[in-house]
Amino acid sequence: MQVAFLVAPEGVEQIELTDPWQAVRDAGGTPRLVSTKSGRIQAFNHLDKADTFAVDQVVADATVDEYDGLVLPGGVANPDFLRMDEKAVAFAKGFFEAGKPVAAICHAPWTLVEADVVRGRSLTSWPSLRTDIRNAGGTWVDEQVKICDGGPNTLITSRKPDDLKAFCEAFLDVFAGSGSKGAPDDR
Repeated sequence: MQVAFLVAPEGVEQIELTDPWQAVRDAGGTPRLVSTKSGRIQAFNHLDKADTFAVDQVVADATVDEYDGLVLPGGVANPDFLRMDEKAVAFAKGFFEAGKPVAAICHAPWTLVEADVVRGRSLTSWPSLRTDIRNAGGTWVDEQVKICDGGPNTLITSRKPDDLKAFCEAFLDVFAGSGSKGAPDDR
């Protein structure tokens, strides 16, 4: 299983990237870091700079066909940057159009709101996105993990880093059933 992790050049919440990445690896899958720029991305621990990670592929060169699933880590700045990048938004939307699973945690659903793919879907997120999700036609729920099959693909969402264990287990189960599976290393 090959899984795309779509992140901005700066602002991803490190643990929301590294824990799911390691889960994909532990499940025998191949995680790939996709970003809007080549080089390295700067992760954060909340508002403090953390580690940097090597980009495997620029989103402009990525295709949905290469991947079995998409993981969207959070961090406040990360999805805010991604939703302003047309290629990043189109890449995320492409997984919905192709019927491939998408997993998003914390603030990451902002990218999905911009892609106009939450209409009619039930999902969770960091609570501050509740109004944005509702305004985009989605149903926001306050649950540790929400798996929504009510659309062209399966959407797995979680609220925050405390939900990571359940989030990783849920998306791996879904991705495995779709032919996909399992934190970037500090290359």
